[in-house]
Formats: sequence, C-alpha cells, structure tokens
Amino acid sequence: MGLQSEKAIREAYREIEDSVRKNPGAFLGVTVEPMIDLDGYELILGSSTDAQFGPVLLFGSGGELVEVRKDYVLGLPPLNATLARRMMERTPVYTALKGVRGRTAVDLAQLEALLVRFSLLVAQQRRIKEIEVNPLLVSPTKMLALDARIVLHDPTVPEKDLPFLAIRPYPEQYVSTWELRNGVPITIRPIRPEDEPLMIKFHGSLSEDSVYSRYFGFLKLEQRTTHERLTRICFNDYDREMAMVGIRRSSESQTKEIIGIGRLIKVHGANEAEFAIVVSDEWQGQGLGTHFLKLLIEIGRKEGIELIFGHILPENYTMQRVCKNLGFNVHYDSFAEVMKAGLNCKNDQEGCNDSEEL
Repeated sequence: MGLQSEKAIREAYREIEDSVRKNPGAFLGVTVEPMIDLDGYELILGSSTDAQFGPVLLFGSGGELVEVRKDYVLGLPPLNATLARRMMERTPVYTALKGVRGRTAVDLAQLEALLVRFSLLVAQQRRIKEIEVNPLLVSPTKMLALDARIVLHDPTVPEKDLPFLAIRPYPEQYVSTWELRNGVPITIRPIRPEDEPLMIKFHGSLSEDSVYSRYFGFLKLEQRTTHERLTRICFNDYDREMAMVGIRRSSESQTKEIIGIGRLIKVHGANEAEFAIVVSDEWQGQGLGTHFLKLLIEIGRKEGIELIFGHILPENYTMQRVCKNLGFNVHYDSFAEVMKAGLNCKNDQEGCNDSEEL
C-alpha cells in the first residue's frame, strides 16, 4: 500500500516472497495494481448462506470498521431496481451517498444497478457459499471493488443439496409478445414492483361494469389504488401467485400502459389455482381476455397445477362461452350464486372460437 517508487515496489515484492516461502507451497508471484486515491465512500457488498433462508445479501458501510459501525442491512436475492433502492435507503450511509455538506452525490442509479447484478450472480451461481466485496469504493465518478473474496460449496455437495433461494427469481420464461386483433403489439410479462404507477392508471381506465364483473361489487377507485393494496399486488411471490400484465407502448410518446391483467392464484394446501382476468375497457373485444386465459392454463400446467377454476357472474355470458371453448366445465353454484368454471390441467383438450373471444 502507498508505494511511491520502483525501489519500494521491489522491496515489497521481496517481503511478500520471503513471507510466502516460509510456508509449504509454490510461490507464483505477485500482482501489481495502481494505488487508488479516490475521494469517496467505502461500502460492503456481500452474501452468505443462512440455514433457513438460503443466500442472504448484505449491504452497508465497509472498510476496516465494518464490524464496529454495524451500518448494514440484509436482503434476499434476487433484487430488482425497487428492492435494491429500498435496501440502500435502510442504511445510515445512504444519507451521505445522496450528498452532504456540499459534496456531490454518488450515482445512485448505477449503485442500484450494481446491487441488482450482484444479487443475480448470487441467485444464478448456486455453488457460491460466501461472497464479499469490501471495500467497494464509490464516488460521484467511479465505483471500484478494492478487495473481494468468494468461497464455494464443497464440490462433493450434489446440485440438489445446494441451498435454494427464499424468493423465487423473476420468471423470465413467461415473458412474451403478442398482437391484438387490430394489430397493436403488446408485451405480456409477470408483474414487477415498479409497475405500481402503471397499475394506478390501469384502474383509472376501468368502467363500473368492468369493476363489478371482476370484483363482484362496486369497489371505488380510491380503494383499488391504495399504496398498501398495490404493494401486495405488485410485490408478488411468484410461487404463490402469477400475475401477468399486458403492456402497450404508445408509438407517439413511447410511454407504457397496462391494458390488461390475468392472475393465477394458488390455493393454500391444495394443488389448485384460481384465475382472474380484467381488461381495460378501451381494449376489450381484441382477444386479450381469451389469450390471457390460454396463457394462464399453459402456466398452470408448467407449474404442476392440477385444477384451475374461476368464478363468473351469471350475466357474464361472454366469459362463460370463452371458458367452455377452452375446455372448462361451467356450472351454476347455487350456494355462492355464481357460475363456477373448472379445468383439469391434465386434460390437453383446448379450443377457441374467435367470434367469442373477449
């Protein structure tokens, strides 16, 4: 550290060589790296394996005093942009990172992206037992890992016995593109936490009839768009509920909007799941409702669901016809006073009449 001349570098080399040769093993040499003199903050970014939760992330103030300061938080991988930012916000050092006493703030968006990529490394490389970057030096102009280490699980541990993530990763395999009947292209993907603002606009696009058909009652817009409710909807546990949103991008403004959503909600304690679909009024009649239901059936089969069911208002004849066309058994439930549609996912029979598409 702090070597200022060729002589100092040679002396440091001999000191390291003598120290290593005192122990058994070959001396392979040294690496020489530039001395970093950067005005910034030392952070720590790491992960270790918990017996109950599997890989757990750590982020906070780093350097030599990391154990003394105890300015760090824990999180579960994989992270998305929203979760990474909230993890950062929970640390006292976050206030300094935003800029204090005239100092320029660090690039928080870049740091956020770094946390996301680090969490994906931990999530995808299950052989990693421990990983630590300390210190991670961050400044308004640069982010640099000054030291890092990785410990792997013993190679004799079989793949099936490696720790699993407590949170299921974002199911990228269910992202697809599709065209509405009028030729408008849309992207259909699992919902994300950052979709909350788009969900507020989506609910504002629904008529009272659409709301009544979905919720079997007149739920006010203010009730449907509370932060607490949308947080539960957008922060999905993909093992328990798969919510697929249809995203349209405006060709003029390039802004995104949600025009429909389909949910597959697993029943606790049973290998069954309930479907629910709602499409924005402006985009009804374009086949999106039928496509959502087909997609949910396909996802249900891939997830190993045996029975998919849904409740439909008796007067919602269109949805009943669509369900029948896709192989559902539709009957009247006199106790609940609704039509109940059920499909055995092991039945591969599938069909659809375009004239009756939602």
